[in-house]
Amino acid sequence: MTRLPVEERRAALVDAALRVMVRNGLAAGTTRAIVSEAGMSLASFHYAFASRDDLLRELVRGVVGREFAAATSGMPADAGLLGCLRHAAAGYLEHLAREPGHEQLMLELTMHALRSPTLRPLAREQYRAYTEAATHLLDQVAELTGEQWARPVPELARLLITLVDGATTTWLVDRDTAATRAVLDAGIEAFVAGAAVRPA
Repeated sequence: MTRLPVEERRAALVDAALRVMVRNGLAAGTTRAIVSEAGMSLASFHYAFASRDDLLRELVRGVVGREFAAATSGMPADAGLLGCLRHAAAGYLEHLAREPGHEQLMLELTMHALRSPTLRPLAREQYRAYTEAATHLLDQVAELTGEQWARPVPELARLLITLVDGATTTWLVDRDTAATRAVLDAGIEAFVAGAAVRPA
């Protein structure tokens, strides 16, 4: 393989790890399986990442980044808070239906990390990334609409994550997109009503 700059090598290894683990599960994502998928050597892996856990952290950030991009793409400027958040929920749901393996892997990673004292920090980092994405979304929507949230944004971000987590897990079980869309719409409506927005 042509020698790649370290950032390109890291990105290629993360993409390979995602493919392997979406296809075969978290446990299948050994360093050997990942480098084989990427067409690299083990030495290349250890040059790019300090450990498999280091790669998993990068993978989580990448998946969360894709979720955020799906939720915020084409955000309308004139839809109001409710319309903007419904747009974000619809974008996320489209992403979920298109890449269910990504979200299933994130759930698998969470449960696995919670059973391992050494990996538990990874679960916390995962949810920190979710919180940062939700906070950024809420701030972006408020700026776009010229309105303010009347409740603390960290509290609202946690509530939004709880709603999306539940909808994601339920969809992964029943694959009922219409029902999940209805639940997200109702949840977002209650979310906005309860946040008691006020003009900026």
